[in-house]
Amino acid sequence: MSVRDSFLAEAAKRILITDGAFGTEIQNWKLSEADYAGSLNLGHDQKGNNDILALTKPEVPESIHRAYFEAGADIAETNTFSANRISQADYGAEALVREINVESAAMARRVADEFTARDGRPRFVAGAIGPTNKTLSLSPDVNDPGFREVDFDYLKDVYREQTDALVEGGADFILIETVFDTLNAKAGIMAAIEAGEALGRDLPIMLSMTLTDLSGRNLSGHTVEAFWHAVRHARPLTIGLNCSFGAEQLRPHVKTLSEICDTLIMVYPNAGLPNELGAYDEAPATTAGLVGEWAEAGQVNVLGGCCGSTPAHIKAIADGVRGVAPRQVPTPPVRMRLAGLEPFFMAA
Repeated sequence: MSVRDSFLAEAAKRILITDGAFGTEIQNWKLSEADYAGSLNLGHDQKGNNDILALTKPEVPESIHRAYFEAGADIAETNTFSANRISQADYGAEALVREINVESAAMARRVADEFTARDGRPRFVAGAIGPTNKTLSLSPDVNDPGFREVDFDYLKDVYREQTDALVEGGADFILIETVFDTLNAKAGIMAAIEAGEALGRDLPIMLSMTLTDLSGRNLSGHTVEAFWHAVRHARPLTIGLNCSFGAEQLRPHVKTLSEICDTLIMVYPNAGLPNELGAYDEAPATTAGLVGEWAEAGQVNVLGGCCGSTPAHIKAIADGVRGVAPRQVPTPPVRMRLAGLEPFFMAA
């Protein structure tokens, strides 16, 4: 059985649980710059470079993986959100991109397999790829709308480097997450497709959009429906939403995706909105109650948490949806569906 088939088989039985935040959990360790830097001597301040902990203080991300699996997670997302050449350039760590991703994926794989061996329940590893701090759709220069800091082919190569390393380390899927620019996501999709072709096997893709305003659009202006039309060709294993404004504001957009997507829906919102100090106050029971409404309405297949969520949040979500039937994947009518910023349907 392929990993795609295995995942689909588990998702047919129950609502699956992905893990929660890494960034806010790492902050709780109160690490110093020396903790981040280790003995690498990169010549740059490493504080805040969460991804590099796979090399310098691996007990931190490993303990977080364990806590989420103990809480009931079925999926570990690798601690590699910024483990790409563009983002690591801020820390002078571009040369370590492959090593960071291989070690992060291998760590998640090892812990996932350990928990599977305990009870026989499959655990999966999603190789997490963030959007970078560059955008293909928008100019960073208000005086030059046509200017781009990077082009599509370069970004695709950046994502390909990361994808190959994640797969080498043992990732089952490639999770292209926090998609604020749909064109960035399409570069990631092409990288994952090419990586799968080079491997000679299916490399499943997960896609997760983030909304940047309450109208339900990402930064490049796409609605959730237009986003789906723009990426459906990739045959994603899951599609959904993460981060954004918390579960309360995501309700109508989850409903929209659940009705139109002929694949699994995965949603992992922030634990509410941050307070004036940047901390998240939403209690686990509150988050679990909000996402539980989507489960009861038959709108989701995978649930978890993003910024501010903790193992307690994941446990509350897992406990809350236990026994709730997963969403049934619909079969939409065959039509030509296109997208600019809005969805477009070709007349029959």
